[in-house]
Amino acid sequence: MNMNRHRLFLRGTTYYREDAVTGKQVSLRTKDRAAAERILHAHNEAVRLPEVNLQIARAYLAASDPAMAKRTWLYVMDEMAKLKKGPTLNRWSFVVKDPALLPLHSRPLLETRSGHFLKALKDGTISTNMFLRRIHNFAIDMNWLPWPVLPKRQWPAVEHKTRRAITHEEHARILAREHNPELHAFYALSWHLGGSQSDIASLQAENIDWNERCIIYHRQKSGSRSVLHFGDAVEGLLKDRPTFGPLFPRLGKIHERHRAKLFNRRCKLLGIKGVSLHSYRYSWAERARVAGMPGMSVGVPRAAPAHDRRERCPGSAS
Repeated sequence: MNMNRHRLFLRGTTYYREDAVTGKQVSLRTKDRAAAERILHAHNEAVRLPEVNLQIARAYLAASDPAMAKRTWLYVMDEMAKLKKGPTLNRWSFVVKDPALLPLHSRPLLETRSGHFLKALKDGTISTNMFLRRIHNFAIDMNWLPWPVLPKRQWPAVEHKTRRAITHEEHARILAREHNPELHAFYALSWHLGGSQSDIASLQAENIDWNERCIIYHRQKSGSRSVLHFGDAVEGLLKDRPTFGPLFPRLGKIHERHRAKLFNRRCKLLGIKGVSLHSYRYSWAERARVAGMPGMSVGVPRAAPAHDRRERCPGSAS
């Protein structure tokens, strides 16, 4: 009795194999019958003895790359970290410490099953899903992983929490309840400038050109130069900040997560839901778009709306 699941056939001058169970036909990409039979035999053997053939495959892979059998997922994460810098590198240090990913640290790539990934995704968060994808794809791109651990279509969908722009009324309520002068000024400047929280918190007195009435700095994320012209409202805020060194001495030193927690705590006390510090960028962009500024997209402000033109240089990077 023939127990072979795959059979060989010739179509034109090229050999194909057909799966007797599914009926799927796949080209073997060869016109040589001897080579085609060897490939077909390998497929049939893989069906009959999957574990044995996995060990055989590992032996071949180890011969081509001796380090392949020893590489762990922590090795992959460390190699990825070498390609990052600045705030992105700091953020990556938190990714590596994700509790859901810890069981994968010492696991060799070639001994990883889909179940290991699925458990990490179940135990983790949205962030776990996003970064495990990147780690997995990096390993494949570097040819350290000969086959996907989890097929692309089987990854759980990334479902972000709904975030929106903060309204003027909500912003006013936050300022009214915020008695810390540094936080009060930080939220107020975030509203007027629409910058990222890290860029605003890191501003120095030396970034202010009082003669030209503008703030000049380089974005931490991209390194691009940003020039923001300001008017009377921002001038009043800036004059209450230190005249040299950091404008926000305390906020500039703490991690962005802690700044976010302070803001979220204030919103929770006020019953404000669905916003984060990034919502100030959404709000600025929405006001700019409503005002008819060209080239606007939500979350990436490029020019100030009409009622804020004095606060920001048209066309400047955010």
